[in-house]
Amino acid sequence: MAAYGALVSLMHIIDTLEKHPSPPISIDEKQVQSLTQNITFLQEFLDCYISPFADSHEADPLERRIADAVYAAEDVIESRIVDQIHSGSTIVEDHDFYHNLQKVIEEMDLINKEVKSIAVEAQTKQKPVAAFSASSPTVKENVIVGSDEVFLEVLDKLTSDQLNRQIIPITGMGGIGKTTLAMKLFENALVKDRFDIRAWTTISQTYNVRETLREVLFRASGGDSSSDLSENELGEKLHKFLFGRRYLVIIDDMWSIEAWEKIKNFFPDNQNGSRIIVTTRLSDLSSKLNETCIIGMKFLDEASSWDLFCKTVFGKVSCPIELEKIGKNIVANCKGLPLSTATIGGLLAKSERTKECWERIEQNLNSIVINSNDGFCLKIVRMSYIYLPNYLKPCFLYMGVFKEDYRIRVSMLEKLWVSEGFLKPRNGKCLETLAQEYFKELVDRNLVLVDELGSTGNVKYCKIHDLLRDMCLKEAEKERFYHVTRDDPPASISERRVVLKTAGLLGSLSHTRSIICEYDETSSEDKTASEDDKVLLTRNLRLLRTFRAYVSAFNNNDYFLENVFELVNSRYLAIRVHDESRFSSSIGLLWNLQTLIIRSSPPNNLHVPNEIWKLHQLRHLEFRIRELILPDPSGSEAVVMENLQTLRGVTNLLLNEEMVKRIPNVKKLRLTRTSNQMEGENYLHCLSKLENFYFSIFRDCDDFLLRIKFPNSIKKLFVSAIYATELEHILPKFGSLPLLEKLVLKNGVFKTGKWETIEGQFQKLKFLQLFGCRGLVNWIVSDSSHFPLLQKLTLEYLSELEEIPSEVGEIATLKSISLDKCSEAAVASAKKIVEEHEDLFGEQLDLLVMRR
Repeated sequence: MAAYGALVSLMHIIDTLEKHPSPPISIDEKQVQSLTQNITFLQEFLDCYISPFADSHEADPLERRIADAVYAAEDVIESRIVDQIHSGSTIVEDHDFYHNLQKVIEEMDLINKEVKSIAVEAQTKQKPVAAFSASSPTVKENVIVGSDEVFLEVLDKLTSDQLNRQIIPITGMGGIGKTTLAMKLFENALVKDRFDIRAWTTISQTYNVRETLREVLFRASGGDSSSDLSENELGEKLHKFLFGRRYLVIIDDMWSIEAWEKIKNFFPDNQNGSRIIVTTRLSDLSSKLNETCIIGMKFLDEASSWDLFCKTVFGKVSCPIELEKIGKNIVANCKGLPLSTATIGGLLAKSERTKECWERIEQNLNSIVINSNDGFCLKIVRMSYIYLPNYLKPCFLYMGVFKEDYRIRVSMLEKLWVSEGFLKPRNGKCLETLAQEYFKELVDRNLVLVDELGSTGNVKYCKIHDLLRDMCLKEAEKERFYHVTRDDPPASISERRVVLKTAGLLGSLSHTRSIICEYDETSSEDKTASEDDKVLLTRNLRLLRTFRAYVSAFNNNDYFLENVFELVNSRYLAIRVHDESRFSSSIGLLWNLQTLIIRSSPPNNLHVPNEIWKLHQLRHLEFRIRELILPDPSGSEAVVMENLQTLRGVTNLLLNEEMVKRIPNVKKLRLTRTSNQMEGENYLHCLSKLENFYFSIFRDCDDFLLRIKFPNSIKKLFVSAIYATELEHILPKFGSLPLLEKLVLKNGVFKTGKWETIEGQFQKLKFLQLFGCRGLVNWIVSDSSHFPLLQKLTLEYLSELEEIPSEVGEIATLKSISLDKCSEAAVASAKKIVEEHEDLFGEQLDLLVMRR
């Protein structure tokens, strides 16, 4: 995996140098061709390569050699880039650079020759299926607890009066209990009595259609192997055997819709109540199989986990009192995953039932779950990783760099993935789009947990289950993908990515490309105010590309921009800057900077030098707390920043024609306006890619909202107006935006005391929040079609509002109403709307009322 990610990363560097308008160095054309050919061949090889070390705790020597060769090429190229930039001279031919790179190319040529024979063999070889998944379900009784409701739900669907053939998908992450549930249903007496034929097959990721059909026919017929028949002959024979009979087929562990498409026609719809159960880890596959019926498996609660544990360890005997406390601690560490609970239970069932023995197991629980050589848990959890496509493996392993149970901001995660360089381009899509797609794939595969949804249904925060995180950490160490330090420096100075727990180790990482700081908050809180919190980076970090040093408000490490901008190879910088820091013109040397996130405290705004307009690769520029003042871009050295997508925390930005030309593809724009001295605001509508616009106005900017023109591309709009802004005049402008999904309106005044919505407006709006909008007494909505897609309504500080229009309750999509410091009359109308909505649609709205 590390080898594959390294190849993609190296190709990114070569492509960037080729396409950059002012590349710091040039590479010989023949060397570029050789590198590209080598990279392409090795990527294709790894895509079909089945490592004999996949189930081992040792790294594959061949993959390690490929990775080392690629890392050597990166070192040669990026060292030359850094030296050239720091020298400040024009690009000249460098014979040492040519010869050093040629040595690396020759090593890659040797590797290619050695793997060609392996590649030929790999093309005809399928990924092996672990023994436990290829074998038939175990005959012994399956212990199932905590899933009674799911069991009864599926049983009801199996025995319902619906005559058409039904597919029942059961979805959930590896180890959640899908197969156990399916087996319990398969062996249920009622099910046995209902169906004429029952058959079970495990299809797995690398499926074989012929073998699947043969196994179903074998089990359905009770012994007809038909081993000499072709795929179509087997299918026709199976169809003929099942025709006219009521059958139940369980297809365990399906990984792709293509597998189903190839076999579905051989299962006839006899209009007699036949059923097919499919277990899968992929949520999107379940919806493709049956979008109206998806059975989702959930983690066990505390009581169910303890029940499963006791049944596994003690059978029908109770747990001894002296072991109960330790046992419950062990169960708690299994985090509700049935497979890990059962695995540890199986281990303890064969261990001494003594307090000392159980305490040792409790202390080493994670390593036992993950490291057990033949542990069932390891095989299933690792199988989810082993069978990931290569392009997803780096993304998944990267989840382990974050602290246990950390709520990961998805937008931040995707920016990091882009900066790391391991996202393989495809179909001409931009890297951010790829990151979003890859993230969704990991969620669909139940490897990443959704923690919080945004206001319009997007995933805002995510988590990774501890068990999977532990596997990520161990796999990453094995592959040398990243290294997590404690108080110890990395074992090798060649570590490419390092996760730091303290800033004290920053000076020992000369070959490191990525540093992710996950400082312990407790250590930061223990620091006294008198301690020096300034951090100076050393020249040893000269090749660094990703530096995420700002974690939270508890992080007391402040950096100086002048010092940080010496990292001229940077792609991603997220830091908290010292109050004395100034925005240095040396930022213009950061030739490949993609993301700059700065958190700073008052008292002063940051004035950015003209050199900011040289950063052709810049994608995200974000300033938090302190505001940023950008210079006028007019000038011969300014470039069109066609990659810029996010511009946040800018004050008094001149939205004139020249400025808009420089940022044509910006998607997120967050501005503050404190002065009326501005020109060309109407050019905002030329930003045709703008989707998220947040702006606050102060003092003398009361007519700003009247003069501005919005692009039709806007989906999310946050407006913080001044108290004198007359809202009746600007709301029709907002309502006419055809794609608007979220509107947050803060302050302003309804001079007439009335807001009457207009038919045909707010057609896509899902989220509406009004905050402190003075004077609103009568809100008139003549028809529910005025907000046809509204899901969430939030009203705050509307003390004069007489009622929420009853038509709001007729909106079928509405899910919640939230009121904070609103009038009693508005609260009463909200309660009435909840009742009416339930009468109309049979669903109860979430109502939150706060009266602080």
